[in-house]
Amino acid sequence: MALGRLGLVALVVGAVALLISRIDFRHDMSRMHVRILSGAPEGSYFASVARLGEAAAKRRGTIEDVGTAGSAENVARLADAVHGCSVEFALAQDGATWPPGLQLIGRFAKPESVLFLGPKGDAVQGFADLRDQRIGIGPAGSGTDVVARQLFALPELARLGVTLSNHPIEEQLGMASRGELDLAVVVIDADAPLIEEWVGRRGLQIASFPTAHAVTRRLPHVKTGTVGAGNYDAVKGLPSTDRTVMKIETLLLGNGCAGRVATVDLLTLVSNEHPEFLRHNEETPNTTGLPLAAPAADYFANGGPQLADEFVPWLVDVMPPANWAYVVMAVSLLFNAMGAGHRFRLWRIDAARVKLEGDLGRLFPPSTTLGDIQRTGPDKATTTPGMLEGIDHVIRGLEELAARSRRYSLSMLVPMGQEMAYRYQEGVIYETIAVLREYLRRCGG
Repeated sequence: MALGRLGLVALVVGAVALLISRIDFRHDMSRMHVRILSGAPEGSYFASVARLGEAAAKRRGTIEDVGTAGSAENVARLADAVHGCSVEFALAQDGATWPPGLQLIGRFAKPESVLFLGPKGDAVQGFADLRDQRIGIGPAGSGTDVVARQLFALPELARLGVTLSNHPIEEQLGMASRGELDLAVVVIDADAPLIEEWVGRRGLQIASFPTAHAVTRRLPHVKTGTVGAGNYDAVKGLPSTDRTVMKIETLLLGNGCAGRVATVDLLTLVSNEHPEFLRHNEETPNTTGLPLAAPAADYFANGGPQLADEFVPWLVDVMPPANWAYVVMAVSLLFNAMGAGHRFRLWRIDAARVKLEGDLGRLFPPSTTLGDIQRTGPDKATTTPGMLEGIDHVIRGLEELAARSRRYSLSMLVPMGQEMAYRYQEGVIYETIAVLREYLRRCGG
């Protein structure tokens, strides 16, 4: 058994050495290989994911930017991939109907703007000016399509008689520029190069909606904001005045297919790309209706990746750091239970030995010690067959007890070094057996 314990110690030392060898002292992102549904190649979602992919590649990670028609398609495809895991993440606008299985990874601090662009956009100073207008609302399945239809489904706007049609972003902007559409709706970062181009250089104008705040009463995911005067050209004054527009928060979604390390690494990239991302998710409530993914909740609560995420990424994919305390507690309880079992067994052996010594004490005069028995010669007056049988019974009981003590001492329940308590019991038992056997020999037993 000593060799077995030595082998166990060697195994533990080897495991510790292996663990240290697997510590990632210079964390990279080589464990991150994910696909993200973004949007149209000319849109800001696609460009944003492309930048994340470039940053990941510098740290040996891989992000595949998957172009789509937009938010609605992203949500549907991400939900469909829950079982096959063909894609792990997606960007989407807030306000969609969320299928089962989706999780919130994070919310971007800078919302996108709902921009109504047209050659006579300055003339639009409220929703009433949209009456009988021809309005392009982006590709079918895009976030623009969804929010525009939600907007014009409101009772007062439904009565305006607008004509909605779906077109690719660049196509509908061109149609608006040529007068084939009165307005083209895009949901995009107001500072995106696409808007800089069409408003700053191609002459499209931004409609303004001073009563946009009323929409938020019916569509809580829609907020209000401003595009400042001269935002695109301070000299020409484009736009000429502050424009009141609607805004919608952008979400990073997951479907549970990515491991913890990949999720945390992606959050780190997003935080580096968007400095307000972490603070925004820490300080503002999640009103999307989506559950926050566990790795994201830990990331925001910790203010970034935990040490385990950085140094032992392979381990946190197996078990999140939050569970480690429970494992340590379980191991502690296990060792305490093992110690309690060891002490109980030792107590039972001692109690059994004391009982046999009590049986032996009834066979000899009171206060007789082992030394007295050792020095006592055969006395036919006191040594009867019943007494000899009683001594023999005690010897057999002590032999069984000694064998049990030896078996217990070799058990894994015994903490290292505590087996000497059993050796003490065995020493007392064998000393008693030796004295009694010698006594029987002298009695001719």
